[in-house]
Amino acid sequence: MNMKSRKDTVVTVVIYVIAAVALILSLYPLYFVIIASISSPVAVEAGQVYLFPVDLSWEGYIRVFQDSRLWIGYRNTIFYTIAGTSCSLLFTLPAAYALSRKDFKAGKIFMFFMTFTMFFNGGLIPTYLLIKNIGLYNTPWVMILPFCLNIYNLIITRTFFTRSIPSSLLEAAKIDGCGNFRFFISIVLPLSKAIIAVITLYYAVAQWNEYFKALIYIRDEELNTLQLVLRSILLEGETLSNSGGESAIQAKRIAGLMKYSIIVLASLPVIIIYPFMQKYFVQGVMIGAIKE
Repeated sequence: MNMKSRKDTVVTVVIYVIAAVALILSLYPLYFVIIASISSPVAVEAGQVYLFPVDLSWEGYIRVFQDSRLWIGYRNTIFYTIAGTSCSLLFTLPAAYALSRKDFKAGKIFMFFMTFTMFFNGGLIPTYLLIKNIGLYNTPWVMILPFCLNIYNLIITRTFFTRSIPSSLLEAAKIDGCGNFRFFISIVLPLSKAIIAVITLYYAVAQWNEYFKALIYIRDEELNTLQLVLRSILLEGETLSNSGGESAIQAKRIAGLMKYSIIVLASLPVIIIYPFMQKYFVQGVMIGAIKE
């Protein structure tokens, strides 16, 4: 084995070691939350849970599932995620394709103003007043319509169209009598499955984890998102644990256990879906690294 091959082998081993350490550091917090959520609250509080569950207990999940607000939160969040993601794709894909076309002369002006809003906007209070004046306050639509277009995702999608859909393809289609709308529906979208999957994942995860908009613009508990419901359940448990006495100590342990159960319940759907989207996610990150 020559010197160059030995150096390559050493570098490869070092890269694998660093990658393995990074993988463990990334996954262990999630693994710890899972095993802590099914361990005895006494063992968790005593710091006895490291690698495996101790004194298996489902009490945290039982207490969380007994709260009917959880199912309302799941129902609302699933609706917001599906409707919000669909609405976002409906606006993002056509807009990104139009902005990627070189024959769209006003494209640079539109991109300038869109990019401008990424750094400068009206702020929280003007946005709150606007949403209230147009009648979206405390309605389900406030979680879907006002913030449906994300400029960062638009730029990623536009970059993909610019690099992947050649102008010659459109010219050839036009010769055969294909119009712009049919070209977009019949040719562009089928060739863009990767970016559609990536953008769908971006929007869906953002909608699923949405917390701030619901906190500011929704007052009806029947419209709350899952994240807001879980926050309420957790705060109630912590309030009970601060009441003092022996029962407060037990309540504190249960509140701690519920905290881990809540994290698992809030993250589980995204964790289940992510492996199926992972190959597209990597491709989307590579596309997003280049913004033209």
